[in-house]
Amino acid sequence: MQTEPYIQPMQSPEANPILCIVGPTGAGKTHLAMSLAEYAKSIGLSIELISMDSALVYRGLDIGSAKPTKAEQAAVVHHLIDILEPTEVYSAARFAKDAKRLCEEIRERGNIPVVVGGTMLYWRAWAYGLSSLPPANPEIRARLDEEGKALGWPAMHAKLSQVDPQTAERLKPNDSQRVQRALEVFEITGKPMSALLADSPSEDGREGSTIPPWINLVSLEPSDRKRLHTNLEKRFDEMLAAGFLDEVKALRKNTDLHADLPAIRSVGYRQAWEFLNEEIDAEQMRYKALAATRQLGKRQLTWLRAISGRKTFDPFNPAELKAALDYCKHTVSQKLK
Repeated sequence: MQTEPYIQPMQSPEANPILCIVGPTGAGKTHLAMSLAEYAKSIGLSIELISMDSALVYRGLDIGSAKPTKAEQAAVVHHLIDILEPTEVYSAARFAKDAKRLCEEIRERGNIPVVVGGTMLYWRAWAYGLSSLPPANPEIRARLDEEGKALGWPAMHAKLSQVDPQTAERLKPNDSQRVQRALEVFEITGKPMSALLADSPSEDGREGSTIPPWINLVSLEPSDRKRLHTNLEKRFDEMLAAGFLDEVKALRKNTDLHADLPAIRSVGYRQAWEFLNEEIDAEQMRYKALAATRQLGKRQLTWLRAISGRKTFDPFNPAELKAALDYCKHTVSQKLK
């Protein structure tokens, strides 16, 4: 069984570090990046944005993914948006390769790459590289899916605890995607995922990891969790008003799409799909979508807070938000020196 080759992280000690803007969903990453691009243009520099978001790669997932508007994409060059059909699968390994290539190409054009997003698995792959975990095995994955549906994912999590207690400890019982992957890795290799990752612990990108010297990491971390949740509720209701359900209805016309695809498992889309399948009602859909969004934000913040050396700013504090923009301006201005 062949495995994915180790992906070497990008090295650029002679060049200015690459700016990366991260944060939980709804923290204002896109707004900060667009403000920075406008400033860069005013001083004669051109920024190109590289999306680090697992939903934005898919065509047709626009409203529910809070995809940058057509006007925003016209004003600033965006990469890794609308590059795949929702029937396809994108991976952290592919993102790492794409982001590395794009950073080099953008710099060759004399422009400035800025990576923006909150998919932290992509961050790990790009910043630290990936160990040689085996690629997905469709037959094993399909069988585990069927077993998970029959027994329930908490039971599958208990099964994982028997063969890889370390991985099981850090996963929630209902985290079907990651529980499935850990079981799949064990079946393919005969070794726990935790043991394979332990062979190269610096690649994990969590647990007190430090930032590679070729990256400047700016993290927008809201201090007021209640305010963030209120904003997310408002945003979801605005998505519904903007035609989110019609968007999902249009996706459902593609008979090749189904609920187990990564695109449809995206937060919001999974719940809308269940609603249109008449598995839940409208109130349940909204509740479950908001709960999933909050859980996503919590996971993102937990991951970020384990990274030492990041530059943190509270987007709900006007002074700190200005400081974040000033820091980003200073970073890109180094290009002029």
